[in-house]
Amino acid sequence: MTQSSVTSRIVKLLCCMVLVVPCAAMAQSTSSVKKKTDANSVSTSPSKTSAVPVKATDSANKSSTAPAEIEADQIVAVVNKDVITQSELNVELKKAKQELTAQKIQLPPDDLLGAQVLQRLVTDKLIGQEAGRLKLTVTDQNLQLATESIAERNKLTVAQLRKQVEATGLTWSEYQNNLKKEILLDRLRQRVVESNTVVSDAEVDAFLREQSARQAGGLAPLGRPAAPSEVESADGQQQATMPPNQPLAMALSQILVRVPDGASKEEIAAKRKKIEDILALLKSGQSFETVAAGMSEGPEAMRGGQLGARPIEGWPDLFANAVIKLGNGQISGIIQSGNGFHILKVLARSDAAPPQQQASSKVAKPGKNAKEAAGSPTASQKQASGQNAQPGRGPQGPVVIGESKGPMLVQQTKARHILIKVSPVMTDELALQRLKDIRDRLIVGKESFSDLAKRFSNDASAPQGGDLGWLNPGDTVPPFERAMNQLQLGEVSQPVQSQFGWHLITVDDRRTEDMADQFRRNQVRQYLYQKRTETAFEDWVLQLRNQSYIDNRLEKRLKQQATE
Repeated sequence: MTQSSVTSRIVKLLCCMVLVVPCAAMAQSTSSVKKKTDANSVSTSPSKTSAVPVKATDSANKSSTAPAEIEADQIVAVVNKDVITQSELNVELKKAKQELTAQKIQLPPDDLLGAQVLQRLVTDKLIGQEAGRLKLTVTDQNLQLATESIAERNKLTVAQLRKQVEATGLTWSEYQNNLKKEILLDRLRQRVVESNTVVSDAEVDAFLREQSARQAGGLAPLGRPAAPSEVESADGQQQATMPPNQPLAMALSQILVRVPDGASKEEIAAKRKKIEDILALLKSGQSFETVAAGMSEGPEAMRGGQLGARPIEGWPDLFANAVIKLGNGQISGIIQSGNGFHILKVLARSDAAPPQQQASSKVAKPGKNAKEAAGSPTASQKQASGQNAQPGRGPQGPVVIGESKGPMLVQQTKARHILIKVSPVMTDELALQRLKDIRDRLIVGKESFSDLAKRFSNDASAPQGGDLGWLNPGDTVPPFERAMNQLQLGEVSQPVQSQFGWHLITVDDRRTEDMADQFRRNQVRQYLYQKRTETAFEDWVLQLRNQSYIDNRLEKRLKQQATE
Protein backbone atom coordinates (compact mmCIF):
# COMPACT_ATOMS: atom_id res chain seq x y z
CA MET A 1 0.00 0.00 0.00
CA THR A 2 1.45 3.39 -0.99
CA GLN A 3 1.94 6.32 1.37
CA SER A 4 -0.76 8.33 -0.45
CA SER A 5 -3.33 5.55 -0.07
CA VAL A 6 -2.50 5.19 3.65
CA THR A 7 -2.98 8.93 4.07
CA SER A 8 -6.23 8.87 2.10
CA ARG A 9 -7.70 6.12 4.30
CA ILE A 10 -6.74 7.89 7.50
CA VAL A 11 -8.22 11.19 6.25
CA LYS A 12 -11.52 9.46 5.42
CA LEU A 13 -11.58 7.94 8.88
CA LEU A 14 -10.99 11.31 10.48
CA CYS A 15 -13.71 12.93 8.40
CA CYS A 16 -16.18 10.30 9.60
CA MET A 17 -15.28 11.26 13.15
CA VAL A 18 -16.05 14.91 12.33
CA LEU A 19 -12.50 16.05 12.90
CA VAL A 20 -10.98 18.71 10.71
CA VAL A 21 -7.34 17.99 10.12
CA PRO A 22 -5.40 19.37 7.15
CA CYS A 23 -4.37 16.58 4.82
CA ALA A 24 -0.81 17.82 4.58
CA ALA A 25 -0.40 17.87 8.37
CA MET A 26 -1.90 14.41 8.59
CA ALA A 27 0.48 12.99 6.02
CA GLN A 28 3.45 14.55 7.79
CA SER A 29 2.36 13.15 11.18
CA THR A 30 1.75 9.69 9.76
CA SER A 31 5.15 9.65 8.11
CA SER A 32 6.80 10.83 11.33
CA VAL A 33 5.22 8.09 13.43
CA LYS A 34 6.04 5.46 10.82
CA LYS A 35 9.72 6.40 10.87
CA LYS A 36 9.87 6.32 14.65
CA THR A 37 8.14 2.97 14.73
CA ASP A 38 10.53 1.48 12.18
CA ALA A 39 13.52 2.73 14.15
CA ASN A 40 12.46 1.63 17.61
CA SER A 41 9.86 -1.14 17.45
CA VAL A 42 9.66 -4.79 16.51
CA SER A 43 6.86 -6.22 14.39
CA THR A 44 6.55 -9.90 15.22
CA SER A 45 4.53 -10.73 12.12
CA PRO A 46 3.11 -8.86 9.12
CA SER A 47 -0.43 -9.31 10.42
CA LYS A 48 0.24 -7.76 13.84
CA THR A 49 -0.18 -4.10 14.49
CA SER A 50 2.71 -1.80 15.17
CA ALA A 51 3.95 -1.50 18.75
CA VAL A 52 3.31 2.26 18.45
CA PRO A 53 -0.35 2.78 17.47
CA VAL A 54 -1.35 5.72 15.32
CA LYS A 55 -4.13 7.50 17.14
CA ALA A 56 -6.99 8.95 15.11
CA THR A 57 -7.58 11.75 17.58
CA ASP A 58 -5.50 14.56 19.00
CA SER A 59 -3.00 14.39 16.15
CA ALA A 60 -1.44 17.62 17.29
CA ASN A 61 -0.08 15.83 20.38
CA LYS A 62 1.40 12.82 18.52
CA SER A 63 4.93 14.09 18.63
CA SER A 64 4.80 14.35 22.43
CA THR A 65 3.04 11.03 23.14
CA ALA A 66 4.86 8.83 20.63
CA PRO A 67 8.21 8.62 22.52
CA ALA A 68 6.50 7.29 25.66
CA GLU A 69 4.68 4.66 23.62
CA ILE A 70 7.79 3.72 21.66
CA GLU A 71 9.78 3.31 24.89
CA ALA A 72 7.65 0.34 25.94
CA ASP A 73 8.82 -1.78 22.98
CA GLN A 74 12.18 -0.23 22.29
CA ILE A 75 14.84 -2.66 21.10
CA VAL A 76 17.44 -3.07 23.85
CA ALA A 77 19.58 -5.71 22.12
CA VAL A 78 20.01 -7.46 18.78
CA VAL A 79 21.24 -11.07 18.91
CA ASN A 80 22.10 -12.30 15.42
CA LYS A 81 18.70 -12.07 13.66
CA ASP A 82 16.61 -11.88 16.85
CA VAL A 83 15.84 -8.90 19.03
CA ILE A 84 15.14 -8.29 22.71
CA THR A 85 12.65 -5.53 23.51
CA GLN A 86 12.27 -3.33 26.53
CA SER A 87 9.01 -5.05 27.43
CA GLU A 88 10.73 -8.46 27.46
CA LEU A 89 13.47 -7.04 29.66
CA ASN A 90 10.91 -5.52 32.03
CA VAL A 91 9.19 -8.89 32.50
CA GLU A 92 12.47 -10.68 33.28
CA LEU A 93 13.65 -7.83 35.48
CA LYS A 94 10.53 -8.21 37.59
CA LYS A 95 11.18 -11.95 37.92
CA ALA A 96 14.82 -11.33 38.86
CA LYS A 97 13.75 -8.96 41.62
CA GLN A 98 11.36 -11.58 42.95
CA GLU A 99 14.13 -14.21 42.92
CA LEU A 100 16.58 -11.98 44.76
CA THR A 101 13.95 -10.93 47.28
CA ALA A 102 13.11 -14.59 47.93
CA GLN A 103 16.82 -15.20 48.61
CA LYS A 104 16.82 -12.18 50.98
CA ILE A 105 19.38 -10.39 48.82
CA GLN A 106 19.16 -6.61 48.79
CA LEU A 107 18.30 -5.39 45.30
CA PRO A 108 21.04 -3.59 43.35
CA PRO A 109 20.16 -0.43 41.40
CA ASP A 110 17.78 -1.01 38.49
CA ASP A 111 20.34 -0.05 35.84
CA LEU A 112 22.89 -2.60 37.13
CA LEU A 113 20.33 -5.35 37.61
CA GLY A 114 18.76 -4.60 34.23
CA ALA A 115 22.16 -4.93 32.55
CA GLN A 116 22.67 -8.32 34.26
CA VAL A 117 19.24 -9.57 33.26
CA LEU A 118 19.83 -8.46 29.68
CA GLN A 119 23.04 -10.47 29.54
CA ARG A 120 21.08 -13.51 30.69
CA LEU A 121 18.45 -12.87 28.00
CA VAL A 122 21.18 -12.59 25.35
CA THR A 123 22.62 -15.93 26.42
CA ASP A 124 19.14 -17.49 26.42
CA LYS A 125 18.58 -16.24 22.86
CA LEU A 126 21.89 -17.70 21.70
CA ILE A 127 21.16 -21.05 23.32
CA GLY A 128 17.68 -21.11 21.79
CA GLN A 129 19.11 -20.33 18.37
CA GLU A 130 21.73 -23.08 18.67
CA ALA A 131 19.14 -25.59 19.88
CA GLY A 132 17.02 -24.70 16.85
CA ARG A 133 19.99 -25.12 14.54
CA LEU A 134 20.60 -28.58 15.98
CA LYS A 135 16.86 -29.33 15.70
CA LEU A 136 16.54 -30.03 19.43
CA THR A 137 12.95 -29.84 20.64
CA VAL A 138 10.90 -30.60 23.75
CA THR A 139 7.42 -31.93 23.00
CA ASP A 140 4.42 -31.69 25.31
CA GLN A 141 4.81 -35.41 25.92
CA ASN A 142 8.48 -34.95 26.92
CA LEU A 143 7.42 -32.23 29.33
CA GLN A 144 4.69 -34.37 30.85
CA LEU A 145 7.08 -37.28 31.38
CA ALA A 146 9.66 -35.02 33.00
CA THR A 147 7.01 -33.55 35.29
CA GLU A 148 5.82 -37.01 36.32
CA SER A 149 9.43 -38.05 36.94
CA ILE A 150 10.03 -35.07 39.25
CA ALA A 151 6.80 -35.76 41.12
CA GLU A 152 7.58 -39.46 41.51
CA ARG A 153 11.11 -38.85 42.72
CA ASN A 154 9.68 -36.62 45.43
CA LYS A 155 6.94 -39.14 46.29
CA LEU A 156 4.22 -36.75 45.12
CA THR A 157 1.45 -36.84 42.58
CA VAL A 158 1.57 -34.25 39.81
CA ALA A 159 -1.37 -32.49 41.48
CA GLN A 160 0.54 -32.31 44.78
CA LEU A 161 3.65 -31.04 42.99
CA ARG A 162 1.55 -28.36 41.30
CA LYS A 163 0.12 -27.29 44.65
CA GLN A 164 3.60 -26.95 46.13
CA VAL A 165 4.85 -25.02 43.12
CA GLU A 166 1.96 -22.56 43.24
CA ALA A 167 2.49 -22.11 46.98
CA THR A 168 5.85 -20.51 46.14
CA GLY A 169 4.11 -17.83 44.05
CA LEU A 170 5.06 -19.38 40.72
CA THR A 171 2.21 -20.19 38.35
CA TRP A 172 2.02 -23.70 36.92
CA SER A 173 2.33 -22.30 33.41
CA GLU A 174 5.56 -20.51 34.35
CA TYR A 175 6.87 -23.66 36.03
CA GLN A 176 6.17 -25.76 32.95
CA ASN A 177 7.67 -23.18 30.61
CA ASN A 178 10.85 -22.91 32.66
CA LEU A 179 11.09 -26.69 33.05
CA LYS A 180 10.84 -26.97 29.27
CA LYS A 181 13.74 -24.53 28.91
CA GLU A 182 15.77 -26.51 31.43
CA ILE A 183 15.18 -29.79 29.58
CA LEU A 184 16.21 -28.14 26.32
CA LEU A 185 19.32 -26.76 28.00
CA ASP A 186 20.18 -30.24 29.32
CA ARG A 187 19.80 -31.73 25.85
CA LEU A 188 22.00 -29.05 24.35
CA ARG A 189 24.60 -29.57 27.07
CA GLN A 190 24.54 -33.32 26.41
CA ARG A 191 24.98 -32.73 22.69
CA VAL A 192 27.84 -30.25 22.80
CA VAL A 193 29.93 -31.31 25.81
CA GLU A 194 28.67 -34.24 27.86
CA SER A 195 28.78 -36.85 25.11
CA ASN A 196 32.52 -36.17 24.74
CA THR A 197 33.37 -36.15 28.46
CA VAL A 198 34.94 -39.23 30.05
CA VAL A 199 36.25 -39.75 33.59
CA SER A 200 38.73 -42.63 33.77
CA ASP A 201 39.21 -45.08 36.64
CA ALA A 202 42.74 -43.71 37.10
CA GLU A 203 41.34 -40.21 37.73
CA VAL A 204 38.91 -41.59 40.32
CA ASP A 205 41.74 -43.48 42.04
CA ALA A 206 43.94 -40.35 42.15
CA PHE A 207 41.13 -38.27 43.65
CA LEU A 208 40.42 -40.83 46.38
CA ARG A 209 44.12 -41.14 47.26
CA GLU A 210 44.45 -37.37 47.54
CA GLN A 211 41.31 -37.04 49.67
CA SER A 212 42.41 -39.82 52.03
CA ALA A 213 45.84 -38.22 52.47
CA ARG A 214 44.26 -34.85 53.27
CA GLN A 215 41.91 -36.32 55.83
CA ALA A 216 44.88 -38.00 57.50
CA GLY A 217 46.71 -34.66 57.58
CA GLY A 218 49.70 -36.02 55.72
CA LEU A 219 49.45 -34.14 52.45
CA ALA A 220 51.33 -30.99 51.56
CA PRO A 221 49.40 -27.82 50.63
CA LEU A 222 47.08 -28.21 47.68
CA GLY A 223 49.23 -26.44 45.11
CA ARG A 224 52.23 -24.22 44.66
CA PRO A 225 52.19 -20.91 46.52
CA ALA A 226 50.32 -18.31 44.51
CA ALA A 227 52.38 -15.66 42.78
CA PRO A 228 51.99 -12.10 44.13
CA SER A 229 50.37 -11.03 40.88
CA GLU A 230 47.70 -13.69 41.19
CA VAL A 231 46.35 -13.44 44.73
CA GLU A 232 46.06 -10.48 47.04
CA SER A 233 44.40 -10.28 50.42
CA ALA A 234 41.63 -7.76 50.94
CA ASP A 235 44.18 -5.29 52.34
CA GLY A 236 46.52 -5.70 49.37
CA GLN A 237 49.01 -8.05 51.03
CA GLN A 238 50.09 -11.37 49.55
CA GLN A 239 48.32 -14.34 51.13
CA ALA A 240 50.35 -16.83 53.13
CA THR A 241 50.56 -20.38 51.84
CA MET A 242 48.14 -22.91 53.26
CA PRO A 243 48.72 -24.64 56.57
CA PRO A 244 48.53 -28.44 56.81
CA ASN A 245 45.23 -28.39 58.77
CA GLN A 246 43.03 -27.75 55.78
CA PRO A 247 39.24 -27.93 55.94
CA LEU A 248 37.68 -30.90 54.19
CA ALA A 249 35.05 -28.79 52.42
CA MET A 250 34.27 -25.15 51.72
CA ALA A 251 31.30 -23.23 50.32
CA LEU A 252 32.20 -20.14 48.32
CA SER A 253 30.65 -17.25 46.41
CA GLN A 254 32.40 -15.23 43.75
CA ILE A 255 32.29 -11.95 41.89
CA LEU A 256 33.85 -12.32 38.45
CA VAL A 257 34.95 -9.68 35.97
CA ARG A 258 35.77 -11.46 32.73
CA VAL A 259 38.77 -10.63 30.58
CA PRO A 260 38.25 -11.84 27.00
CA ASP A 261 40.91 -13.80 25.17
CA GLY A 262 43.31 -11.55 23.31
CA ALA A 263 42.38 -8.48 25.36
CA SER A 264 44.65 -5.47 24.94
CA LYS A 265 46.59 -3.92 27.82
CA GLU A 266 44.05 -1.10 27.92
CA GLU A 267 41.14 -3.56 28.16
CA ILE A 268 42.85 -5.52 30.93
CA ALA A 269 43.55 -2.28 32.81
CA ALA A 270 39.89 -1.28 32.51
CA LYS A 271 38.76 -4.66 33.82
CA ARG A 272 41.19 -4.42 36.73
CA LYS A 273 39.86 -0.96 37.54
CA LYS A 274 36.35 -2.41 37.63
CA ILE A 275 37.27 -5.22 40.04
CA GLU A 276 39.18 -2.72 42.22
CA ASP A 277 36.08 -0.52 42.36
CA ILE A 278 34.02 -3.58 43.32
CA LEU A 279 36.46 -4.48 46.09
CA ALA A 280 36.24 -0.89 47.37
CA LEU A 281 32.44 -1.20 47.49
CA LEU A 282 32.73 -4.41 49.52
CA LYS A 283 35.19 -2.78 51.93
CA SER A 284 32.77 0.11 52.40
CA GLY A 285 30.17 -2.33 53.72
CA GLN A 286 28.14 -3.15 50.61
CA SER A 287 26.54 -6.61 50.64
CA PHE A 288 28.58 -9.16 48.70
CA GLU A 289 25.40 -10.77 47.37
CA THR A 290 23.94 -7.46 46.19
CA VAL A 291 27.16 -6.41 44.46
CA ALA A 292 27.45 -9.86 42.84
CA ALA A 293 23.87 -9.67 41.55
CA GLY A 294 24.48 -6.25 40.04
CA MET A 295 28.09 -6.40 38.82
CA SER A 296 29.44 -9.97 38.59
CA GLU A 297 29.80 -11.43 35.10
CA GLY A 298 29.65 -15.05 36.27
CA PRO A 299 26.66 -17.31 35.51
CA GLU A 300 25.88 -17.53 39.23
CA ALA A 301 25.47 -13.74 39.63
CA MET A 302 21.69 -13.90 40.08
CA ARG A 303 22.20 -16.29 43.00
CA GLY A 304 24.31 -13.70 44.79
CA GLY A 305 27.45 -15.29 43.34
CA GLN A 306 27.00 -18.62 45.17
CA LEU A 307 29.22 -21.35 43.73
CA GLY A 308 28.08 -24.01 46.21
CA ALA A 309 30.05 -26.36 48.48
CA ARG A 310 32.85 -28.68 47.37
CA PRO A 311 35.57 -30.80 48.92
CA ILE A 312 38.63 -28.60 49.32
CA GLU A 313 40.46 -30.50 46.57
CA GLY A 314 37.51 -29.79 44.29
CA TRP A 315 38.29 -26.07 44.16
CA PRO A 316 40.98 -24.75 41.83
CA ASP A 317 44.32 -24.38 43.63
CA LEU A 318 44.16 -20.65 42.94
CA PHE A 319 40.88 -20.35 44.84
CA ALA A 320 41.92 -22.68 47.66
CA ASN A 321 45.16 -20.79 48.23
CA ALA A 322 43.26 -17.51 48.41
CA VAL A 323 40.66 -18.55 51.00
CA ILE A 324 42.28 -21.27 53.08
CA LYS A 325 43.00 -18.89 56.00
CA LEU A 326 39.69 -17.01 55.80
CA GLY A 327 36.83 -17.59 58.19
CA ASN A 328 33.12 -17.74 57.47
CA GLY A 329 31.86 -14.50 55.93
CA GLN A 330 35.32 -13.16 55.06
CA ILE A 331 36.31 -12.12 51.53
CA SER A 332 39.51 -12.53 49.57
CA GLY A 333 41.38 -9.92 47.69
CA ILE A 334 41.60 -9.84 43.91
CA ILE A 335 42.46 -13.14 42.21
CA GLN A 336 43.57 -13.19 38.58
CA SER A 337 42.95 -16.30 36.50
CA GLY A 338 42.70 -17.17 32.84
CA ASN A 339 39.02 -16.15 32.92
CA GLY A 340 39.56 -12.71 34.45
CA PHE A 341 39.48 -11.23 37.95
CA HIS A 342 37.71 -12.82 40.94
CA ILE A 343 36.78 -11.90 44.50
CA LEU A 344 35.72 -14.80 46.72
CA LYS A 345 33.63 -14.98 49.88
CA VAL A 346 33.72 -17.92 52.29
CA LEU A 347 30.17 -18.98 53.04
CA ALA A 348 31.10 -21.98 55.18
CA ARG A 349 34.03 -24.25 55.94
CA SER A 350 33.87 -27.69 57.46
CA ASP A 351 36.41 -29.90 59.14
CA ALA A 352 34.03 -32.87 58.94
CA ALA A 353 33.18 -34.96 55.90
CA PRO A 354 30.05 -33.72 54.11
CA PRO A 355 26.94 -35.91 54.31
CA GLN A 356 26.50 -38.59 51.68
CA GLN A 357 24.34 -37.99 48.69
CA GLN A 358 23.20 -40.62 46.25
CA ALA A 359 25.07 -40.54 42.99
CA SER A 360 24.72 -42.53 39.83
CA SER A 361 27.61 -44.41 38.26
CA LYS A 362 26.49 -43.46 34.77
CA VAL A 363 25.57 -39.97 33.75
CA ALA A 364 23.22 -38.54 31.11
CA LYS A 365 22.54 -41.62 29.02
CA PRO A 366 19.14 -42.37 27.52
CA GLY A 367 17.35 -44.54 30.03
CA LYS A 368 19.51 -43.14 32.82
CA ASN A 369 18.49 -40.58 35.38
CA ALA A 370 19.67 -37.46 33.59
CA LYS A 371 18.85 -34.67 36.02
CA GLU A 372 15.11 -34.49 35.39
CA ALA A 373 14.44 -35.63 38.96
CA ALA A 374 15.61 -33.26 41.66
CA GLY A 375 16.22 -34.12 45.29
CA SER A 376 13.20 -32.28 46.69
CA PRO A 377 10.21 -30.30 45.47
CA THR A 378 12.02 -27.12 46.47
CA ALA A 379 15.06 -28.03 44.42
CA SER A 380 12.85 -28.91 41.49
CA GLN A 381 11.04 -25.59 41.70
CA LYS A 382 14.28 -23.66 41.75
CA GLN A 383 15.55 -25.59 38.76
CA ALA A 384 12.40 -25.07 36.78
CA SER A 385 11.97 -21.42 37.71
CA GLY A 386 15.21 -20.66 35.93
CA GLN A 387 17.14 -19.70 39.07
CA ASN A 388 19.62 -22.49 38.50
CA ALA A 389 19.52 -22.64 34.73
CA GLN A 390 22.47 -20.40 33.89
CA PRO A 391 24.95 -21.56 31.26
CA GLY A 392 28.13 -22.85 32.72
CA ARG A 393 26.51 -23.67 36.04
CA GLY A 394 25.75 -27.42 35.27
CA PRO A 395 23.26 -29.72 37.02
CA GLN A 396 21.64 -29.35 40.45
CA GLY A 397 24.59 -28.09 42.47
CA PRO A 398 27.73 -29.79 43.80
CA VAL A 399 28.16 -33.50 44.41
CA VAL A 400 29.36 -34.06 47.96
CA ILE A 401 31.59 -37.01 48.76
CA GLY A 402 31.36 -38.69 52.14
CA GLU A 403 32.89 -41.76 53.73
CA SER A 404 31.09 -45.09 53.51
CA LYS A 405 30.18 -46.52 56.91
CA GLY A 406 29.60 -50.26 56.91
CA PRO A 407 28.18 -52.46 54.13
CA MET A 408 25.66 -51.07 51.65
CA LEU A 409 23.69 -54.02 50.23
CA VAL A 410 22.01 -53.17 46.93
CA GLN A 411 20.09 -55.32 44.46
CA GLN A 412 21.54 -54.73 41.01
CA THR A 413 20.01 -55.54 37.64
CA LYS A 414 21.97 -56.32 34.49
CA ALA A 415 19.82 -55.08 31.62
CA ARG A 416 19.81 -54.31 27.91
CA HIS A 417 17.58 -52.03 25.93
CA ILE A 418 16.73 -50.93 22.41
CA LEU A 419 15.96 -47.23 22.16
CA ILE A 420 14.07 -45.56 19.33
CA LYS A 421 14.30 -41.78 19.64
CA VAL A 422 11.40 -39.61 18.53
CA SER A 423 11.95 -36.87 15.95
CA PRO A 424 9.88 -34.92 13.43
CA VAL A 425 10.44 -37.84 11.06
CA MET A 426 10.21 -40.69 13.60
CA THR A 427 6.90 -39.94 15.32
CA ASP A 428 5.70 -41.66 18.50
CA GLU A 429 3.39 -43.85 16.41
CA LEU A 430 6.18 -44.96 14.09
CA ALA A 431 8.59 -45.58 16.97
CA LEU A 432 5.99 -47.63 18.83
CA GLN A 433 5.22 -49.70 15.75
CA ARG A 434 8.90 -50.31 15.03
CA LEU A 435 9.48 -51.64 18.54
CA LYS A 436 6.41 -53.87 18.30
CA ASP A 437 7.82 -55.34 15.10
CA ILE A 438 11.22 -55.87 16.74
CA ARG A 439 9.60 -57.48 19.76
CA ASP A 440 7.67 -59.88 17.49
CA ARG A 441 10.96 -60.93 15.91
CA LEU A 442 12.46 -61.52 19.37
CA ILE A 443 9.49 -63.63 20.46
CA VAL A 444 9.91 -65.85 17.40
CA GLY A 445 13.41 -66.53 18.74
CA LYS A 446 15.45 -66.57 15.56
CA GLU A 447 17.30 -63.33 16.34
CA SER A 448 19.00 -62.23 19.55
CA PHE A 449 18.27 -59.07 21.51
CA SER A 450 21.93 -58.10 21.17
CA ASP A 451 21.92 -58.38 17.37
CA LEU A 452 18.72 -56.35 16.97
CA ALA A 453 19.99 -53.69 19.41
CA LYS A 454 23.12 -53.28 17.31
CA ARG A 455 20.98 -52.82 14.19
CA PHE A 456 18.12 -50.66 15.42
CA SER A 457 18.91 -48.94 18.75
CA ASN A 458 19.58 -45.19 18.74
CA ASP A 459 21.43 -45.34 22.06
CA ALA A 460 25.19 -45.19 22.62
CA SER A 461 24.92 -48.72 24.02
CA ALA A 462 23.96 -50.10 20.59
CA PRO A 463 27.49 -51.32 19.67
CA GLN A 464 27.47 -53.36 22.91
CA GLY A 465 24.16 -54.96 22.00
CA GLY A 466 22.23 -52.51 24.17
CA ASP A 467 24.08 -53.60 27.31
CA LEU A 468 23.64 -51.06 30.15
CA GLY A 469 25.74 -53.01 32.61
CA TRP A 470 24.81 -53.45 36.27
CA LEU A 471 22.20 -50.91 37.32
CA ASN A 472 21.53 -49.71 40.86
CA PRO A 473 18.13 -48.52 42.08
CA GLY A 474 17.65 -44.94 40.93
CA ASP A 475 20.11 -45.18 38.04
CA THR A 476 17.30 -45.06 35.46
CA VAL A 477 14.28 -42.83 35.05
CA PRO A 478 11.08 -44.09 36.78
CA PRO A 479 9.17 -45.45 33.73
CA PHE A 480 12.23 -47.46 32.67
CA GLU A 481 12.96 -48.73 36.19
CA ARG A 482 9.36 -49.76 36.85
CA ALA A 483 9.19 -51.83 33.65
CA MET A 484 12.63 -53.36 34.26
CA ASN A 485 11.81 -54.40 37.82
CA GLN A 486 8.70 -56.29 36.65
CA LEU A 487 10.60 -58.46 34.18
CA GLN A 488 11.73 -62.03 34.71
CA LEU A 489 15.19 -63.04 33.52
CA GLY A 490 15.22 -63.23 29.72
CA GLU A 491 11.77 -61.67 29.36
CA VAL A 492 11.29 -58.81 26.86
CA SER A 493 9.16 -55.87 27.92
CA GLN A 494 6.39 -54.24 25.98
CA PRO A 495 7.46 -50.86 24.47
CA VAL A 496 8.12 -48.39 27.30
CA GLN A 497 8.04 -44.62 26.82
CA SER A 498 10.38 -42.24 28.64
CA GLN A 499 11.54 -38.68 27.99
CA PHE A 500 14.31 -40.18 25.83
CA GLY A 501 12.02 -42.07 23.45
CA TRP A 502 10.65 -45.63 23.32
CA HIS A 503 12.45 -48.65 24.79
CA LEU A 504 12.40 -52.42 24.69
CA ILE A 505 14.03 -53.83 27.83
CA THR A 506 15.32 -57.25 28.79
CA VAL A 507 16.97 -58.42 32.03
CA ASP A 508 20.03 -60.66 31.80
CA ASP A 509 20.73 -61.14 35.51
CA ARG A 510 20.21 -59.88 39.06
CA ARG A 511 22.46 -59.90 42.13
CA THR A 512 22.86 -58.38 45.60
CA GLU A 513 26.15 -56.57 46.16
CA ASP A 514 27.88 -54.59 48.88
CA MET A 515 28.18 -51.25 47.08
CA ALA A 516 29.89 -49.19 49.80
CA ASP A 517 33.19 -48.77 47.92
CA GLN A 518 31.54 -48.57 44.52
CA PHE A 519 29.09 -46.00 45.84
CA ARG A 520 31.94 -43.73 46.89
CA ARG A 521 33.69 -44.22 43.55
CA ASN A 522 30.44 -43.33 41.81
CA GLN A 523 30.22 -40.14 43.85
CA VAL A 524 33.75 -39.19 42.84
CA ARG A 525 33.14 -40.05 39.19
CA GLN A 526 29.97 -37.97 39.10
CA TYR A 527 31.70 -35.07 40.84
CA LEU A 528 34.65 -35.06 38.40
CA TYR A 529 32.29 -35.46 35.46
CA GLN A 530 30.10 -32.57 36.62
CA LYS A 531 33.09 -30.31 37.27
CA ARG A 532 34.52 -31.02 33.83
CA THR A 533 31.24 -30.51 31.95
CA GLU A 534 30.47 -27.28 33.82
CA THR A 535 33.75 -25.77 32.67
CA ALA A 536 33.40 -27.13 29.14
CA PHE A 537 29.86 -25.82 28.72
CA GLU A 538 30.75 -22.39 30.07
CA ASP A 539 33.66 -22.22 27.61
CA TRP A 540 31.32 -23.31 24.82
CA VAL A 541 28.83 -20.55 25.65
CA LEU A 542 31.59 -17.92 25.70
CA GLN A 543 32.80 -19.16 22.32
CA LEU A 544 29.23 -18.98 21.01
CA ARG A 545 28.94 -15.37 22.21
CA ASN A 546 32.24 -14.45 20.58
CA GLN A 547 31.08 -15.89 17.25
CA SER A 548 27.70 -14.12 17.30
CA TYR A 549 26.51 -10.64 16.39
CA ILE A 550 25.38 -8.92 19.59
CA ASP A 551 24.35 -5.27 19.63
CA ASN A 552 23.73 -4.22 23.25
CA ARG A 553 21.80 -1.01 22.73
CA LEU A 554 20.87 -0.68 26.38
CA GLU A 555 24.54 -0.57 27.37
CA LYS A 556 25.22 2.08 24.75
CA ARG A 557 22.27 4.15 25.94
CA LEU A 558 23.39 3.98 29.58
CA LYS A 559 26.94 5.03 28.63
CA GLN A 560 25.55 7.95 26.62
CA GLN A 561 23.37 9.05 29.54
CA ALA A 562 26.37 8.86 31.89
CA THR A 563 28.35 11.25 29.71
CA GLU A 564 25.53 13.79 29.32
